[in-house]
This record gives sequence, C-alpha cells and structure tokens, in this order.
Amino acid sequence: MFCCCFCNDSSIHHSRYHVASAVFPRRGKETVAVTFSRWRTNPAPGALLCVLLCPQGVLSNISSITDLGGFDPVWLFLVVGGVMFILGFAGCIGALRENTFLLKFFSVFLGIIFFLELTAGVLAFVFKDWIKDQLYFFINNNIRAYRDDIDLQNLIDFTQEYWQCCGAFGADDWNLNIYFNCTDSNASRERCGVPFSCCTKDPAEDVINTQCGYDARQKPEVDQQIVIYTKGCVPQFEKWLQDNLTIVAGVFIGIALLQIFGICLAQNLVSDIEAVRASW
Repeated sequence: MFCCCFCNDSSIHHSRYHVASAVFPRRGKETVAVTFSRWRTNPAPGALLCVLLCPQGVLSNISSITDLGGFDPVWLFLVVGGVMFILGFAGCIGALRENTFLLKFFSVFLGIIFFLELTAGVLAFVFKDWIKDQLYFFINNNIRAYRDDIDLQNLIDFTQEYWQCCGAFGADDWNLNIYFNCTDSNASRERCGVPFSCCTKDPAEDVINTQCGYDARQKPEVDQQIVIYTKGCVPQFEKWLQDNLTIVAGVFIGIALLQIFGICLAQNLVSDIEAVRASW
C-alpha cells in the first residue's frame, strides 16, 4: 500500500515546490508517512507540513507472535514516555518554583520506579528459564511468520546476522516455516534451506548472496558449519550476556545510582525549603 499526502491552500496554487515523501508501506495496521514540501519561491503563510497516519507500524504485529494476549507493545512505549514526561515535569517545576509537593512527588515516584526495576531484576534472575522459554517462543513464531511480514523478517534477519546464529536453538528450527521445511510436499525452491542471514559471511563478497542458504540443511552437519551458522540465537544471546556481564551490570548500576542521586537531591532541596520557611 502506498500512502500519500496532499496539501491544498488557495494561496500556494501558483507556487512551484518539491515534494519529498517518507513513506513506510505495510499491511494492515499503523505506518507513519511524512511528506515535506519545499517551495522554490517563498512559501505562502498557508504552507503546510503534512503528516499522514496510515495503517500499520513496526510494533503493531509483535503482539501477534508473542504470548501477550493481544497486548500491543506500542502502549508500553506510550506509558513509559508519559511517565518520563510527568516525572521530568514534576522535578523541573518543583525545583524552579520551590514547590515541595512536586519535589516530594518526584522523589516518591522515582523511588517507586527504582523499586520496580529492582523487583524486575530479581524476578528475571529467578524466572530466567521462563524468560528463555518466552524468547524461544518469540523466535519460533517469528520463524513461522518470516515471509508474512517485512518487519518481522527484518527483525529475524538482523538478529541472526548480529548474533551469528540460525533459528532459536539451531538451523532445524526453520522446519517450522512452510517455505523452508524439508517435507516432501514442500515445492518451494527454499525447501530444506535457511534465510541468507544464517549464512556465514565472506569478507571478500561486497554483495549479499540471498540464495546462499538454499539446500543448506540437506548437507552433512560438518559441511553445514562451513556455509551457515549452526548455533541457535537463544544460546548465543546467553553467551553474549556472559561475555558482557560487566558492561550490562555497570549500565544497570549506573542507572540505579542516578535515580538514587536524584531522590537524594530532591529530598535535600525539600529539607532546605522547609527549613527556610520555618525561619520566617
């Protein structure tokens, strides 16, 4: 689907202008298409920047391949953005206007967020097997829908290229896809193959060979390791976490220290304001 936007204004009918459109065509739900117009002559006061919302977005189909009960992850981003705005507004205005109510709200709200983050970290450690199962479930459902949605296809290709992996726990997970499975009834040319993102990269090749995974899983396992990645993405992700545990832990500790520092500053400012008011 192609989305377009037309800007009409009587005062600009005779103006010459260039139109550049950033359009993200997708099927079904939420895509944003933005059209910018640049006039060769001076733009009239009625010149418009048109923003057109068309059906579909990158996150809109994630709910269909996760066990979230139809919950759309885009709402999570909206809630997080709203919380950040409220928190920043309360801290900024509270400090500028010396409003103790807003400062106390800021420190208490920040403390709640810190507690929730700490709880999430503990639960993630305790239920790490459940998280692994959810990751396995997500990747396998993504494999099933690989050719059905370009966003999911790009997501799985990026994941397999970045982690140098193939499938959730191995290349044979691609049997879940109707185009790549090895059944005799599969008439696809991609039968018993894998996507190009599973292929090992040759530094001498400048152009990606999108057919490099054809018939890859029909070869003996020793030969497969030469042409494709045979390790699954879940084990590779676990390995990456172990190799970068210090960096990951450092990032979380740094965020926690910033939150504690913000709480201390807010409480210290509240104490100073109340002390000054008490001396009046």
